[in-house]
Amino acid sequence: MENLNNLKRQDSQIYKAAIGELKRQEEGIEMVASENYVSEAVLEALGTVLTNKYSEGYPGRRYYAGQEFTDMAENLAIERAKKLFGAEHVNVQPLSGAPANMAAFISVLKPGDKVLGMDLSHGGHLTHGHPAVFASKIYKFIPYKTEKDGSIDYDKLEKLAIKEKPKMVLAGFSAYSRQLDYKRISEIAKKVGAVSMMDMAHIAGLVAGKAIPNPVPYFDIVTTTTHKTLRGPRGGMILCKKEFAAGVDKAVFPGLQGGPHMNNIAAKAVAFDEALKPAFKTYAKQVVKNTQALAKELEKFGFKIIFGKTENHIVLVDVFSSKGVTGKEVETTLDKAGITINKNMIPDDPRGASDPSGIRLGPPAITTRGMKEKEIKIIAKWINEAVENRSNEKVLKNIKKEVTALCKKFPIYGN
Repeated sequence: MENLNNLKRQDSQIYKAAIGELKRQEEGIEMVASENYVSEAVLEALGTVLTNKYSEGYPGRRYYAGQEFTDMAENLAIERAKKLFGAEHVNVQPLSGAPANMAAFISVLKPGDKVLGMDLSHGGHLTHGHPAVFASKIYKFIPYKTEKDGSIDYDKLEKLAIKEKPKMVLAGFSAYSRQLDYKRISEIAKKVGAVSMMDMAHIAGLVAGKAIPNPVPYFDIVTTTTHKTLRGPRGGMILCKKEFAAGVDKAVFPGLQGGPHMNNIAAKAVAFDEALKPAFKTYAKQVVKNTQALAKELEKFGFKIIFGKTENHIVLVDVFSSKGVTGKEVETTLDKAGITINKNMIPDDPRGASDPSGIRLGPPAITTRGMKEKEIKIIAKWINEAVENRSNEKVLKNIKKEVTALCKKFPIYGN
């Protein structure tokens, strides 16, 4: 890992936190579906002197002088992202996924406009219309849901769009394990004169690695984070058709943000370059294989898999009906065993977000470490053993020892 000698000398407390987190990551199994490990090159880019430079504006159109090398970094990020996703226009300045979504809304919507978005408990994202989010105070979000078999009824979605006449039809999710029909969603949007938007934050890496279909050609606007399955730094990005480019750029700056974080943009460029290499395609396909193996193994132990199956990197499990334990309890139990997952609501969950009926998990991070189906079987066994013995601290401690032993065989940074 990167050299932290200066930090160690100057601020021992933050050094301790950083080293402690490295140890936690090295010795534990990361199964939060939205988390991953960046390369050492990405880490190095984040720590460069590019962080010192104010670069308000865009390449060739900055508000301060001295932009030769910041323009170089941002242009590289833009061109690589275009090549990676086949996009007509790319804005790499959004600080994260939520600001990217907000900028996309601002670029095409007026206060009071209607947006169709996936219901949070059915796999959607907070920024797609939850009442607690700021966007919900500006726009009127109309939720759509999945069916009992886990699918989306696109005929029903079309009827809803015709009835509500939204200005935007929004696709994308944070906890949905099925593949979307991009073509049908974009056709529904066109039929009612709406802008089509896709939030591919969770699947961007699988798209980049060609493990699943690419939504970019079908939608007017596509937003994404650059971390998660894409294995880049924590940040956001907007891809769009040329006719939406000016509006998107103005919405990001000066609409929502000031100076972009140039060290982060440089790190994005590094990650995009990595994703363009053949090895990334192998990685993305292995993520899907590992996810399907995980769902299959958990089913063998009696866990109920929501949405019927998985076609990406997410496994959503109803632990309350299958094991009589809440998602929060499972999250706490597995944490003691050295396995990190997150509690998550299931469709129309009666328990609520703070102590839901389900858990969400996935293997992008452990796949980065080199783990495959063989290790997935072992991990699924540990998960079941921990849940079944959640009150037995001795059992959980023993599982954690076994977890640490396995992790040592798959170091993150070659330590």
